[in-house]
Amino acid sequence: MTRATEGHLAMHEHEEVFHPWGTVSPAFWGAPALASAEQATPQRVPEVLRERLAAVADTASRGQLQDAAWMAYELDTEIAAEYGTDHLNVVHIREVRGHLAYLMGDHATALGWYLHTSRLRATIQGPRHPDTQEATRRVYSLWRTVPTQDAHRLGIELLNAVTDIHGPEAPVALRTRRRLNSLALGQSAASEAQS
Repeated sequence: MTRATEGHLAMHEHEEVFHPWGTVSPAFWGAPALASAEQATPQRVPEVLRERLAAVADTASRGQLQDAAWMAYELDTEIAAEYGTDHLNVVHIREVRGHLAYLMGDHATALGWYLHTSRLRATIQGPRHPDTQEATRRVYSLWRTVPTQDAHRLGIELLNAVTDIHGPEAPVALRTRRRLNSLALGQSAASEAQS
């Protein structure tokens, strides 16, 4: 690896890889870090969610992933009922649900949540918004960690979503297509070797 920063890694000079969730830090929650209390940090997660999501994160960090997933489900249900399903508060919670599914090893569900939230962000914020672009990079990076037996099927879903959001010539669509072609060639070579 050539470069590491909070929330993403560069595996090659030309390709950033975003972790499914990144590193949860004071900046992530929108609170200034203790060392830089004077600096204003943009709030990524609204105040109404911060305490409850912190409780979910704390539960998950203690290894109680099922409990954390249940807490996130309850919060999702409550906030969606209050704000509607096409609201950024719901997006934040569903991204957490995707991350929890990833931590539990359920790659298909995790990818499904991340595809869903990428589409929601595109609807709410627009496809060119930096958060939408980051969300699609995040789902692409998550897909790259999926076990080989699921990668092609889930990659087709990813390609359809990023093409809908950003268009067929967007960098994330081109990278997804190249990776899908590479997977198909690898599966073809493996099948021929077994014959």
